[in-house]
Amino acid sequence: MADPAPIPHDAGFVEIADRCWLARHVWFDVNVVAVGGERGLLVVDTHASERAASRVVGHLRPLPGEVVAVVNTHEHFDHTFGNVTFIEQFDAPPIYAHETAADRTVDAGERIKRLYEDDLEDPHREEVQDTRIVPATHTFSSVAVVDLGDRMVELVHPGRGHTGGDVVVRVPDADVLLAGDLVEESVRSGARGVPGYGDDCFPLEWPASLDLLVGLLTPRSVIVPGHGLPVSRDFVEEQRTAIGVVAQTISDVASRGVPADDALDSAEWPFPKEELVHAVRRGYAQLPHGARRLPLA
Repeated sequence: MADPAPIPHDAGFVEIADRCWLARHVWFDVNVVAVGGERGLLVVDTHASERAASRVVGHLRPLPGEVVAVVNTHEHFDHTFGNVTFIEQFDAPPIYAHETAADRTVDAGERIKRLYEDDLEDPHREEVQDTRIVPATHTFSSVAVVDLGDRMVELVHPGRGHTGGDVVVRVPDADVLLAGDLVEESVRSGARGVPGYGDDCFPLEWPASLDLLVGLLTPRSVIVPGHGLPVSRDFVEEQRTAIGVVAQTISDVASRGVPADDALDSAEWPFPKEELVHAVRRGYAQLPHGARRLPLA
């Protein structure tokens, strides 16, 4: 995978395609994207706290137009905790998300607040604790469209993967796709491009969701992951192959009767084993009836 062109952190919005601006942030290496049209700006993801979102709003001010819509690519707090700031700063624009993500936003956020409550050393503890959790106001199950006047922006749920409510955002006329955390470029465990297999992931379904995502791309598409630098279609296809290997390996070791606790040590994996603990546990639980043998003696 070739190294993407550098874009600095915490330096405001950089135009990556016609009226598509990316802002990268050091905290979680998370991305916020603004898409411009005649009616105003569509903002994709809102950062990890009210305070952080206020800084995002300040960086948005030089861009043309007011924020007229917001999208949450999924329910995790680093993509949704700025929602209330955008509601208050921009006259309550509609916030779009998949129906599953919207349903889970509050519970997922409260869980994170409990984790931060116990982490007295984290410099962001107070701002996470103080954030008011507001879920999306406009939901859909499969596809939605946001009309920005002179351009339409497509919101697509390609299937489950990183979470049960993943959404990708496509700007067809600019050939840009905002992939949320279905695609990962950022560094985890010392390796670039390790997917975020969390305790709410769907590792066996993730490859098929990426197949649908790839079908939305052209050879020249700019793909913006939820974390890290923009990538190419080739990068996404390589990552899809590796995610497919994870899914197939989980199925293979389970079919051989290997207990879930031993699965990581019983096979070769395309990503660091410490990043696949939840993938294996969730994958075993999600295998169809009859796909696992009894544990080996």
